[in-house]
Amino acid sequence: MGKRKRRQKAEGGGEAETGKPVLPQKRHYRQRAHANPFSDHVLGYPARPEDVDWAEHFPNHSSNAKAPEFADVGCGFGGLLVALAPLFPESLMLGLEIRVQVSQYVRDRIAALRASATDGSFQNISVTRANCMKFLPNYFAKHSLSSIFFLFPDPHFKLRKHKARIVSPTLLAEYAYVLRPGGVVYTITDVEDLHLWMKSHLEAFPLFEIVEETTLRAEGKGVILDAVYNGTEEGKKVERNGGSKYLACFRRIHVGRG
Repeated sequence: MGKRKRRQKAEGGGEAETGKPVLPQKRHYRQRAHANPFSDHVLGYPARPEDVDWAEHFPNHSSNAKAPEFADVGCGFGGLLVALAPLFPESLMLGLEIRVQVSQYVRDRIAALRASATDGSFQNISVTRANCMKFLPNYFAKHSLSSIFFLFPDPHFKLRKHKARIVSPTLLAEYAYVLRPGGVVYTITDVEDLHLWMKSHLEAFPLFEIVEETTLRAEGKGVILDAVYNGTEEGKKVERNGGSKYLACFRRIHVGRG
């Protein structure tokens, strides 16, 4: 096999000359940085959570009949999933990403990691292409999630674009629906205005209460927080550039039957 063919074979994943799986390279999955959540992306969705075959997402996991309990909304290139997978091997985690090329990259990345792991790691993470602003409850049943992540979401700087931000009063009702009482919403961004926006909306919503980072660490969630800070590609980029990271976490409270 010539050099050109070897290079083509390794570019999008697959196997190198050694026969070992190689990780996909992001430069071969070019995609615009932003996607309009109000556009028709011609996506298929389950009619209800019961219609999702989770065994297709987690075929070799010992608990593949279970539904995920971690949801990374707008998972980007999958850094958080990859960071958390070996730390919570019995917890299923789903990344949701609207951009077609980015979601395909994460799918190929997970496949390569599964194939190369000798200890069965990464069987507990998966990704689906989805528009979470429209169809999140189609995937997750009431009170089924223990953690929801909004990590470095699109800031939508222009005032007329604020309606496209992933945190809003309407969407918070859906997040409260799928998150179990005691579950945690993790938000982080390098844009202070967006941080204040998400924080103020979550503080105003009656089913969420702010929880301090020190409290979460005392509860044993420090490894999650470390991954939130440094596990994503966006977080690493902010770190390299010496930028600031603004964290805000909220717990889902129990009120009557809510």
